[in-house]
Amino acid sequence: MPIVRIGLIGKTNAGKTTFFNAATLQSAEISSYPFTTKSPNTGIGQAATICVHRELGLKGDNPKNSSCIEGWRMIPVEIVDLPGLIKGASEGRGLGNQFLAVASQSDVLLHVIDASGSIDAEGKIASPGVGDPVADIADIEHELAMWYLHLFSNNIEKVVRLQKGRSATDFADALGESMLGIGVTRDHINQALKKTKLFGDDVENWTESQRMDFAWSLREISKPTLIIANKMDVPEAAKNFLRIRENYRDIIVVPASAESELTLRRAEQTGVIKYSPADERFEIVKGAKLNERQQAALSHITKAILGEYLRTGVQFAINVAAFKLLRMNSVYPVSDMSKFTDKSGNVLPDVFLMRDGSTVTDLANSIHTDLAKGLLYAIDARTGIRLPVEYQLKDRDVLSIVSASKKVVASTPSRKKPAN
Repeated sequence: MPIVRIGLIGKTNAGKTTFFNAATLQSAEISSYPFTTKSPNTGIGQAATICVHRELGLKGDNPKNSSCIEGWRMIPVEIVDLPGLIKGASEGRGLGNQFLAVASQSDVLLHVIDASGSIDAEGKIASPGVGDPVADIADIEHELAMWYLHLFSNNIEKVVRLQKGRSATDFADALGESMLGIGVTRDHINQALKKTKLFGDDVENWTESQRMDFAWSLREISKPTLIIANKMDVPEAAKNFLRIRENYRDIIVVPASAESELTLRRAEQTGVIKYSPADERFEIVKGAKLNERQQAALSHITKAILGEYLRTGVQFAINVAAFKLLRMNSVYPVSDMSKFTDKSGNVLPDVFLMRDGSTVTDLANSIHTDLAKGLLYAIDARTGIRLPVEYQLKDRDVLSIVSASKKVVASTPSRKKPAN
């Protein structure tokens, strides 16, 4: 199953690893000294969407490649905690080269910043209010754009060679061939050309300013980004949050407290509270014995985070990244349309995250390439309407795929259910 890859970026000590641990329930090292994360940490989190079983009148379901918790379908996504960035990363300072190489493999980026201003320009711990999170965002965004500029400028001669003998419209193909390693597509390139009003056939004569504009646009388009205003439980963060939203009006900014989310997830694991990340609400288990420290922590979370911002922001940020920035649609393949099951009788066994614009053919390929080879059509399990192979999938579609290679209505192969 294709899986969405979310990269966590930001300066060291901004709280990326705490966010990572809260989202994946792993135990990556957290410390106050710079560059604790020296190599990427990779784990599985979940994107949450309301499961379709209730609207279909089903009492429950039997998920295989995901899980269903209190009506929420939790769909696995990969989360990568990347080494912290500093100024000059695009030129190799700190762990810049390693960071940027891995960041390029992500589908979407969550830019975690310390909204309380508790880190200085070099990423070292400072008193709240000393640092400037608005400047921190600018530093990281500049480094990403500069890295794209370096890659693009270093490949101009190769692009020109690839263009020879082709039409001018093949610039996107030529550049795409030289930048395959960072997930840049032909569509991304064409969008960047349109946005900057540049022409690929004149690439050799672009000015440095034009190259920079193109690189910046290509970075924004190919790696959509969400800002996580972390550490909102620190008083100094509130005023900075307003400044961040004012300065970055064209980017979604989510207030968050990764530390609060991690506390709730750990408390839920020990049985002290009942907590659903999708709902971002908790209740103390009846009869649970909490010590003073636990009581104080939960009280602080309730007042400073849930009371002020309604949520810790961790799960919400993942959902926004998957369903808003990447425009993913949740699609449920089934075999038996009358019961919404696979061949083994499992109700709504699988759900796939498919990019907006994906077709029945794309879904068949995601399930199994052999299924796609003999693909005939799909059937809308709700209405019984036959759908052509070029039908563009919609969010919450429940479909059966008919393939000549199988001679039967096909569904997804069985997969091991991931851990919650």
